[in-house]
Amino acid sequence: MKRLFFSLFVLVFPLVSGAACLVRGTGDLGVIIERASGSLQVVDTTAHKALFHVKGLGDLSHASVVYSRDERYAYVFGRDGGLTKVDILCGTIVKRIIQGGNSIGGAISQDGRLIAVSNYVPGGVKIFSAADLSLVADIPATQVVGRDGRPKGSKTVGMVDAPGKRFVVSLYDAGEIWVIDVNDPARPAVRRFRNVGKQPYDGLITPDGRDYIAGLFGEDGLALLDLWHPEKGVIRILDHYGKGEQRLPVYKMPHLEGWTITGDRAFLPAVGHHEVLVVDKEGWKPVAKVPVHGQPVFVMARPDGRQVWVNFAFPNNDTVQVIDTETLKIVKTLETGKGTLHMEFTPRGEEVWISVRDKDEVQVYDTGTLEQTHRLSVAKPSGIFFTNRAHKTGL
Repeated sequence: MKRLFFSLFVLVFPLVSGAACLVRGTGDLGVIIERASGSLQVVDTTAHKALFHVKGLGDLSHASVVYSRDERYAYVFGRDGGLTKVDILCGTIVKRIIQGGNSIGGAISQDGRLIAVSNYVPGGVKIFSAADLSLVADIPATQVVGRDGRPKGSKTVGMVDAPGKRFVVSLYDAGEIWVIDVNDPARPAVRRFRNVGKQPYDGLITPDGRDYIAGLFGEDGLALLDLWHPEKGVIRILDHYGKGEQRLPVYKMPHLEGWTITGDRAFLPAVGHHEVLVVDKEGWKPVAKVPVHGQPVFVMARPDGRQVWVNFAFPNNDTVQVIDTETLKIVKTLETGKGTLHMEFTPRGEEVWISVRDKDEVQVYDTGTLEQTHRLSVAKPSGIFFTNRAHKTGL
């Protein structure tokens, strides 16, 4: 009888590195990055509490996260070139590698088998097995001539996954977009689109996986590649979107993943302006501008598309505003506190979680009442990543 009880205990509470693993679903879990200490918290969005505190993740000053298909494993991309696989049901590091000198993010393949990492140093793209983080392919960046006249590798940015078991990435120094086909992982096929614009600094893919858009730091406008018809090449859109006409100093360039697309419209931060741009996806033409509190950083839609929540760059990073997407009116201004960095909606959008670095807390708001309902203590929080991202293209 004692032996049977012990066996059942081990089945329900297996021990990994001295920590009890949870036996539960993962659909309402997520991680919150603690950027200053190189750690993260695993959180339960239903119970509004932390389950685990995981340390030893390196430099998380520009961290991003993707999830395995079963939502059990979080893959954390660190600025120091670290790639870490975290078991969120055990609160443990499964494996950690340093795959480069300076990394800016990555993506997980459509089938969940491969992890791609884009690198500043040494440049290029590396592809790893999601199972054990073993190297599958190393794709050096196009060689470009540096200021010293010597060839160097290009920084790679804006890495996303795409349908058809592909990755798409931009090359900052080379002015290119690459589509990487990984149907044969050991021999990835790279299709290069050259002269797309000066210094693409970030990229996004539309939720349907069709259009890849690269922002251009070196000139006005953006570069768009239709992945359904790549033979048409890259076209320029929103020629007057960018830093060339900015009226204000830009304290933080918005990430393109801070865009949001609802129905036939896109909402995006206006670089150097206190505005949110509203763009018609058919032809990618601006149709409206919404004046806001500061220079927007993240412009994020509630999952049903009815609301857009906006946070701002320094020195106005103490506020979040909510826009009604039907009327294009601001319906709420929230004074969240200095260092408001990131937002994440629960899977069906009844709540939004907001990281407030300078208060060492994450605030939770009811998106129906627009009132704060919970507060979690988190040391210098930045990115918030919930597990429903596992089933979304480009996140």
